[in-house]
Amino acid sequence: MRHTLPETYLTLDDAALAGRIVEAKRALGSRLVILGHHYQRDDVIEHADVTGDSYKLARLGAERTEAEFVVFAGVHFMAESADILRAPHQTVILPDLNAGCSMADMAPTDDVLDAGAALERLGITDVTPVTYMNSTADIKAFCGERGGAVCTSSNARSVFEWAFRQRGPDGKVFFLPDEHLGRNTAAAMGIPESQIVVWDPMRPQGGLSEEAIRNAKAIVWKGCCSVHTKFQLRHVADRRAEDPGVKIIVHPEVPREVAAAADVVGSTETIIRTLREAPAGSRWAVGTEFNLVNRLARQMPDKKIAILSKDFCICATMYRISPQNLLWALERLVAGEVVNAIRVPEPTRTWAKLALDRMLQVS
Repeated sequence: MRHTLPETYLTLDDAALAGRIVEAKRALGSRLVILGHHYQRDDVIEHADVTGDSYKLARLGAERTEAEFVVFAGVHFMAESADILRAPHQTVILPDLNAGCSMADMAPTDDVLDAGAALERLGITDVTPVTYMNSTADIKAFCGERGGAVCTSSNARSVFEWAFRQRGPDGKVFFLPDEHLGRNTAAAMGIPESQIVVWDPMRPQGGLSEEAIRNAKAIVWKGCCSVHTKFQLRHVADRRAEDPGVKIIVHPEVPREVAAAADVVGSTETIIRTLREAPAGSRWAVGTEFNLVNRLARQMPDKKIAILSKDFCICATMYRISPQNLLWALERLVAGEVVNAIRVPEPTRTWAKLALDRMLQVS
């Protein structure tokens, strides 16, 4: 059942919201854990018990076995992953069910099933499906059921290498749903551009000839992150023109030409670690989400850290998780009512967990 945020929460000022959230957390005690994604807004992240990327949070939520309620300040696919990994007695809650992910939405289940059927009609069976963590539970299950796996931006290359080993020298990876992570990973492995093809679900047979598909090593889905695709090659040129000594670090969801022009390409956790380990006085332009970049700049005042693009690169769907939503979800728990619980049905949950387990075995 979908619950609606009462209007009374919208009139509360910042101090009242923060104070009542603290009181609700105190009332729930160890029965509650709040997970906050790195891209979350500051007035929500300050109340998180654990911060991290999507997979790390899902795993750590399940490990908090004393917690009955796992409140995920993130987006829908993240809460689904937490539900797949949770302990039996735990309930995962997403404070606003409208907090989705445009990338995950670019790979609807029916379109992915159609793509799989098209490959089968061509007799192409030497394919291992791999999906990014930023995908729906249905797509994770699609991969799990077909011998594939999930990957994160940190371990994508390891999972690609595992996938190729499953099928031998002529094997292929069918990667969902982010074209750019797929292209950047394949290129870093030395796969020629001619053997990396993009499957466009809006076109028959992905817009690809049978020859192109048969010759491909990596078939990547035409999807993207609405934040990371805002970073363009001109932004790299602009920052270097402003400061020739600046270091450019970007997330692998950026377009291929941006990744090729950067000094460092790495996951969110890699970006954070690299900046923390960088020498004092170093200067960085960072190609990832605005809230995280600003938070890192405040945490490390001995370095100059700024966003790569001067446009407002914010994850709008993540921003839907507001202090108002968080407070309402917590106060309903205090009152004995669970709102916006996330439940992945069977057999989707089992197949999706198998795909996640394969990732762990590879990593």
